[in-house]
Amino acid sequence: MHITEADSIDELIADCAHIPQSVRESSPHAPLPRLAPAWEVTEGLQAQVADLDEYV
Repeated sequence: MHITEADSIDELIADCAHIPQSVRESSPHAPLPRLAPAWEVTEGLQAQVADLDEYV
């Protein structure tokens, strides 16, 4: 198989017509994203940075 660039829109359309139907079919819908759990700053986390003057 030798693949070349299409030189015109007509050639591009003709080339796309040769793509198998199984490849052109779209999936129904992407799954919905799950919600991430809310962040919570605990006393333990605050204690880890309590003595730092600046974040490096």
